Amino acid sequence: MSDLTGKVALVTGGSRGIGAATARRLAGAGAAVALTYVQAADQAREVAKRIEADGGRAVVIQADLARPQAAAEAVERTVRELGRIDILVNNGSFLAYGPLAEVSAAELDRVLAVDVRSVFLAAQAAARHMGDGGRIISIGSCFNGRVPGSNFVLQAMAKSALIGLTKGLARELGPLGITATVVDPGPIDTDMNPADGETAEFQRSLTALGRYGEAEDIAAAVAYLAGPGGRYITGTALAVDGGYTT
Repeated sequence: MSDLTGKVALVTGGSRGIGAATARRLAGAGAAVALTYVQAADQAREVAKRIEADGGRAVVIQADLARPQAAAEAVERTVRELGRIDILVNNGSFLAYGPLAEVSAAELDRVLAVDVRSVFLAAQAAARHMGDGGRIISIGSCFNGRVPGSNFVLQAMAKSALIGLTKGLARELGPLGITATVVDPGPIDTDMNPADGETAEFQRSLTALGRYGEAEDIAAAVAYLAGPGGRYITGTALAVDGGYTT
């Protein structure tokens, strides 16, 4: 496991699923962790309680990332309460899918605000506080490499935008010793996409391994990129998708 002792991490969307697993994994590696939530306050507090019960330190922050100021405010509060920020994990996302003809302007705006704009603004704010060894890690999607059906135009567009943003961040922040990467999950067993859901069999059939992954699989990849092993990895995406994009 990566040694993150003395580091401080902010995980957006950290109250459940991949975000919660990531917050716990980073804390288990020694980092103090701030995590954001929109409405699931009880779940976010439970994640923090588990971290603290294991001897870690956690801060819970309410933040609706669709609000322009929220991402930067979460960064600033992390610095204020935990003293610094070394690792930013952009996991907050707004899931919207449906036929192209039925996508509303409001849905388009919210997806772009949460999945793209908030990542930019959080990275902008975090970079002001990070020094050599800083990490910006965004959670993308296997749709970056393969869109196997209809109804995912918004998701594919927003998550693909993270690739270009990350490459730009890598070039901009590389001279400061800060890396920027994307982790692209495949089908992951969470409450948003359960392994026993109605489309689960189809999703399993698209992977080389023939099964769903677990949130901990993504958390492990994030922890690796956040630690010493990720020091020479930047401007790229890591697929953790069971061969979905093979």
